[in-house]
Amino acid sequence: MPRCAPSKWLTSYGPSDKGFQVSSTRNMTRGRSIARKCAMQVLYQWQLTQQSADELLKQYIGADELAGADVDYFSELVRECTARQPALDLVIAEYADRPTEQLDLVEHAILLIGMYELCSRLDVPYRVVINEGVELSKRFGATDGHRYINALLDKAGRARRTAEQG
Repeated sequence: MPRCAPSKWLTSYGPSDKGFQVSSTRNMTRGRSIARKCAMQVLYQWQLTQQSADELLKQYIGADELAGADVDYFSELVRECTARQPALDLVIAEYADRPTEQLDLVEHAILLIGMYELCSRLDVPYRVVINEGVELSKRFGATDGHRYINALLDKAGRARRTAEQG
């Protein structure tokens, strides 16, 4: 029997006006990935300029970079990471081998998102948090920065999400 391509997998069913509609979590996952990427860029800019989250969101909402993104999730990440930055930095410090002030700004932005998701978004599996952070770091971070992101988020995920470990 031939295998279906991942984009064809039936992941959930929901009612629609035409009977039942098949919806895929793949689009939601892709939208959240784009939202994380854009949120990382906004948090990077926020660290440099200290503009308010609302000002930065106004610059990004409707921009081409957000095409296909889960805009609500993007807004949540930016607002919550900026508002909770001192508390998130304390969580980062529990697992980091250096003060957060010494972190690269890109890595710091990625870790803010990752720690927010680990602490506050229990609907996001911790392995997804790690993978998304590593992918962002590979794309935008320093050489081998993804290894640091992986180690730190893995350590935090194991400590904070014990129920998810099998």
